[in-house]
Amino acid sequence: MFRGNHPAKVDEKGRLKLPSAFRQLMDGANVTQFYITSTDGAKAEVWPLDVWEKQEARLMEASTMDEAVAKFLDQTSYYGQQVEIDSQSRVVLPQILREKARLDAEVVVLGRIDHLEVHNQAQFEQKLEASALTAEDRKSVAAILKVKNP
Repeated sequence: MFRGNHPAKVDEKGRLKLPSAFRQLMDGANVTQFYITSTDGAKAEVWPLDVWEKQEARLMEASTMDEAVAKFLDQTSYYGQQVEIDSQSRVVLPQILREKARLDAEVVVLGRIDHLEVHNQAQFEQKLEASALTAEDRKSVAAILKVKNP
């Protein structure tokens, strides 16, 4: 499980050194290949390749490809690239995605349970300030997290 925020930097060649906390989890699962993509161009999503392939298999199982699936594949293919981690725990973010999401220096790497998200730090902090949890949001989350008694 990937969780938490680990600030990082993207170097001039577009390489992101994976934070050690996340790297330890990947080492334990023997993950060396990733699919890096985006569904909106505002952030990079770093998926262990085997997890991404499971998503693709679920999409293939659908009896028909509806418009939403086609849009999803357009986005994730346009921004996506399969990459391998190097000996210094770095992955290269796709150039088109680095430019669109401004992933060119200070970034935040967030754990999203089964994958990582990489955001421009300044933009993400602005987003957080502009979209604080509302009382309704808190109720929705509480309902999901509520422990059911047998």
